[in-house]
Amino acid sequence: MFRKVVISAVLCVLSLSVFASSQAIVVSQIETMTVANSGLMFKARIDTGAGNTSLHAVDLEVIGGESDNMKHNIGKTIAFTTENEQGEKQRMQAEIVSTSTVRNAQGRETRYMVKLGVGFPDRLHNVYVNLRDRSHMNYKLLIGRNFLKQGYLVDVSRKKIIGPVAELSIKQTGLLFNTRIDTGAVENSLHAVDIRIEDQDFDDMANNVGKMITFTTENDKGETVDVRTKIRGTSYIRNAQGTEVRYMVRLSVGEPKKEYLVDVNLKDRTKMGYKLLIGRNWLQGHYVVDVTQEL
Repeated sequence: MFRKVVISAVLCVLSLSVFASSQAIVVSQIETMTVANSGLMFKARIDTGAGNTSLHAVDLEVIGGESDNMKHNIGKTIAFTTENEQGEKQRMQAEIVSTSTVRNAQGRETRYMVKLGVGFPDRLHNVYVNLRDRSHMNYKLLIGRNFLKQGYLVDVSRKKIIGPVAELSIKQTGLLFNTRIDTGAVENSLHAVDIRIEDQDFDDMANNVGKMITFTTENDKGETVDVRTKIRGTSYIRNAQGTEVRYMVRLSVGEPKKEYLVDVNLKDRTKMGYKLLIGRNWLQGHYVVDVTQEL
């Protein structure tokens, strides 16, 4: 009888555990998230090794005067500027609720902690967030265990699925493109004509790297727009027509409101079926391609 009771209790606990896991939300290693009252969307790194969530913050100012002892500023309001991966900035304020001392490869660092609503636009959690300058980091929002304990499981193999054709946005253009997804292409390629470069060297394209470039692009609906940005480099392309050198720029490309910065080469694609082609440098780490999916 005792053995039956023990087995029943174990099965009950296992059932409750499975049920609890089934209620958890599964997230991948990178998610698009927001911070309440910022109006910004961040490409957030999910980090189970970090105890607390961390947000990029610069130009920190303790309202009413700052004490040299950071702990004496607890309870005061701090103003700071944050920025997402697209370069959009927002000035914010929050109450200092604590300080946090972090040990890393650079040594020890003490940071202010504030309480902010963090998460998906329709599912925010109020968690402690440490403020630090993350300018040199790829991700301006890092999600730690204090957020994940709100009912999340992390699947590092999880990626979004995309079909062979998708409607994608290039934020700098304000346009949507009917886009060919091409795993055979290393780089992304965007239709570009009427290319104008400030102080252009017509003999050596490499000498134009770092200069400002303006070009006209067009989507499949015939909508056109001029884009002005900086030349990041040149790309040597081999294809069925031979070889050519193209200018490379960095643009925010992705699903609407989920764009992220990536290198794109510029080419006159007037005679091609798609004005935007997506290659592996956009797909890697983010998407798997299902060729059975259609728009």
